[in-house]
Amino acid sequence: MADMLSVIIPTYNPDANRLAKTLTGLQKQSLPLQAWELIIVDNNSNQPINADLGWQPNHKIVRETAQGLTYARLKGFKEAQGQVLILVDDDNILEDNYLENVLKAFQDQPKLGAIGGKSLAVFEGTPPAWLPEFYSSLALRDLGDEILTASWDHKYPVCAPIGAGIAIRKVALNTYIKKIETQKNVITDRKGDSLSSGGDNDIVLEILKAGWHVAYLPGLVLHHIIPAQRLETGYMARLINNSSNSWVRLLQSHGINPWPQIAGWTVFPRKIKAWFTYKAWKNKVNYIRWQGACGTFDGLAKQ
Repeated sequence: MADMLSVIIPTYNPDANRLAKTLTGLQKQSLPLQAWELIIVDNNSNQPINADLGWQPNHKIVRETAQGLTYARLKGFKEAQGQVLILVDDDNILEDNYLENVLKAFQDQPKLGAIGGKSLAVFEGTPPAWLPEFYSSLALRDLGDEILTASWDHKYPVCAPIGAGIAIRKVALNTYIKKIETQKNVITDRKGDSLSSGGDNDIVLEILKAGWHVAYLPGLVLHHIIPAQRLETGYMARLINNSSNSWVRLLQSHGINPWPQIAGWTVFPRKIKAWFTYKAWKNKVNYIRWQGACGTFDGLAKQ
C-alpha cells in the first residue's frame, strides 16, 4: 500500500449527472486501477448514493452522519488505505493524468505535504461578465504555468492548494486529525445547505505548521462544473458573505488574523456605513462586495 492512492469524494445530496461525470473522469485515469482506491463518503444525504462503481475493483461507499464537510473528509481519511489522499468534489472532472502526476510529485519531493493545481470552469449557464472577480470563492483557480511552493511563514500562502482536487500525504494529516478529534469548536466547512467554508484552508495550515511544504503544480488540472444557479447574484452574495466570515474565523483560530476584533454592538452601524462606502445599491458587483464586507464584520465581532 506504500504508493497506493485513495480518491475520496465527500458528498451530500449530489446531482446524479455531475457525479456521473466526476466518476467518468476517474474511470479514464492513466494510473492503473489497482494502484488506487475510490471512497465515496455520503454525508447523511436524503437518498442513498446511486452510482456505478463496478469498473473500480477497489471501491466503497461509506456513510458519515455527523453533518459537515469536515467530518465527511475525516471519515474518508480514516477509511483510506493509501498513503496519498486526493479530495475530489462531486462536480470535479480530473484530467486523465491527474492521479499519475500526483503520485509522481510525492515520490519526487518528500517534503511536500499537500499539492494542488488548476481548477478550470465548466459553466452550465452563461456566466456574467463580472464573475471572474469572485472565481476564488467558486473554487476556480489558475495561477499560471510555473510551479509555486511555500512553507510555514505565519501567513496563508497564495499558492496553497484549494479543496477541489487537493492531494495530501497521509502522514502530514496527523496534527489536523488529532485537532478535529479533540477540539470542540472545529471548522465544519460546508454543512448541509450552508455556504460556510474554510475546512480545506484549515487542513493546509495544519500541514504547514507541522513542517511540511505545499505547492501549486500547473500539471494538475481539473474541470469544475458550475451550475447555473451559482451564477445568480443572490447565491454569489450569500457565498461571499459566508466565506468572508469563515475566513476571518479561520485566521483567528490560527493566530494569523491581521485585523483587530471589533465590538459586537458596532457590527450593524459598520454594515450601514459600508452600504454607502461600497455603493451597494448601484450594481450587482457592489452589492456582492458589500455582502463580503458584512461577512467580515460578523467574523471580527467578539464572541
